[in-house]
Amino acid sequence: MSAHAGTAVAEELLVRPLAQMSLLDAVRVLHRDVERTGFPLDIPGVPEARASRARLLDQLADHLVPRLEELSAPAVVVVAGSTGAGKSTLVNSLLGTEVTAAGVLRPTTRRPVLVHHPEDADLLAHHPVLEAVEVVASANVPRGVALLDAPDLDSVLESNRASAHRLLEAADLWLFVTTAARYGDALPWQVLRGAVARGASIAMVLNRVNPASLPTVRGDLLERLRAHGMQGAPLFVVPDVGPHEGLLGSAVVAPINRWLTMLAGPDRARTVIGRTLRGSLAALRPWVDELAEAVQAQADAAQAIAAELDVAAAGPADAARAAVHGGVVADGAVRARWAELTAAGGPLADVVRSSGRVHRSRRAGRRREESVAPLSRDLTRSAAANLTAAGAQAERLVRTHLTGAGAPPGGPSIEALWPAQERKDARVSAAERSARDWVDEAPVVVRAALARARGEGRDATDQRTAKDVARAARRAELTERALGEQGIAAVALAAAAGLEPARALLEDLLGDAGTWARDVLRDELADRAEVQVELERASAAALLDLPDLAEDASSLLRLRLAVLKGLT
Repeated sequence: MSAHAGTAVAEELLVRPLAQMSLLDAVRVLHRDVERTGFPLDIPGVPEARASRARLLDQLADHLVPRLEELSAPAVVVVAGSTGAGKSTLVNSLLGTEVTAAGVLRPTTRRPVLVHHPEDADLLAHHPVLEAVEVVASANVPRGVALLDAPDLDSVLESNRASAHRLLEAADLWLFVTTAARYGDALPWQVLRGAVARGASIAMVLNRVNPASLPTVRGDLLERLRAHGMQGAPLFVVPDVGPHEGLLGSAVVAPINRWLTMLAGPDRARTVIGRTLRGSLAALRPWVDELAEAVQAQADAAQAIAAELDVAAAGPADAARAAVHGGVVADGAVRARWAELTAAGGPLADVVRSSGRVHRSRRAGRRREESVAPLSRDLTRSAAANLTAAGAQAERLVRTHLTGAGAPPGGPSIEALWPAQERKDARVSAAERSARDWVDEAPVVVRAALARARGEGRDATDQRTAKDVARAARRAELTERALGEQGIAAVALAAAAGLEPARALLEDLLGDAGTWARDVLRDELADRAEVQVELERASAAALLDLPDLAEDASSLLRLRLAVLKGLT
């Protein structure tokens, strides 16, 4: 872009305040939404996406927003480069005084230094980058320019490297310092490629050049600049002055000082600011689009994980139902308790006499109802234990599906967020509650079974004769006397749990109505076992319920991008 064109860009922004404010608002909203964007799933490309998001936030917060808020603020010239390039010495020499530490110990620049003309203080007062730098006012800096001595891009300190990259995002112009010995290093060119992609204005200083090798080195560097799309970047050469301490001679840095003075002029400064601003805004389009693609990849991965959770839970759900129908709940204490209750002299031993008649004493019935209470407690504990086991098996399989061979991308991220102990406590609590509810439901089912036995609500499917119905009704009445509602419920629960003798007794007492009650309670327990498995799947799936993983998560960034396109 020519100087005239760059000036026109800046002037166009200045003379159209409504457009400027609209653009400023759009950039502010974009910054807010990018700041809220996260990448919770560790899937391929996420480290790059997180780093890109961090750089974009720096670009928006430290360059675009402050520049759009104050177009007349000084052009921020960030002096950057690799370790030992001589950045701090160059800055001190340009100012004719030592304002930033220089020396052989690395790193020399631990806290960045921003130097500006005293009369530019108000224009820079609210720039966000000031919180991260030491600010020095010096009349030796031309008005309209602020020099910022940044830490080394390849510093041994990670905090310095991060600071250097952040400050470069804040720049209106990069003054990149390298040396004859290190200008071919990969890192500087990688950083410069990113600068070109984001439309930054760049100038380069080739430091410590032996006059004898100058033609070769300068020619090679110019060729590299052309290859990277920077053929228009100013190139300054600082000759090698040998071992020395302190400032470089004023004549050595005079060309750079003249350039800075020219740059500080109103038209030239506006040209640089306008060119970098336009380039930065244009670079937002692919940048935000790339970020939106990364967000969409997160949403797609979340959907794949959700589908895998369904697959993982299907097997345990079927197994849990099969276990209930197979009678697993009747094993152990339940079976032992039943044997005790039905042994010779036990309360359930003579419910049905050898003649087939029901022992109908109400007093005996009350005793039996009380004596089977431990059976109900054993059934509650056994049901709870088996429901817990079904959930635990589901959890193990879900974790395997999330982390094992063939796991979906991002699965390990969800598994790591799924707290095992918290899940265990919740599982046990849910299983105990469900088992109690199952046992508490039995009297309701028994009342319905007794009503069926009495022929209440008969329909066309009931083929019994009136005599059969009357006989069944009488036997149901005697059964209720002999066991009480709670006693019948305990027998029905034992039958539903899979205890064959309990099933036989229930059917002997209530006939088809007893079979119906057993089936209802067994199916209810099987449903509860399946629900217990579903709780595990739902617990893991709940971790996917994040705004960043929503199916339309990327649409907000794409909307912001569309608004920016309309304004730029």
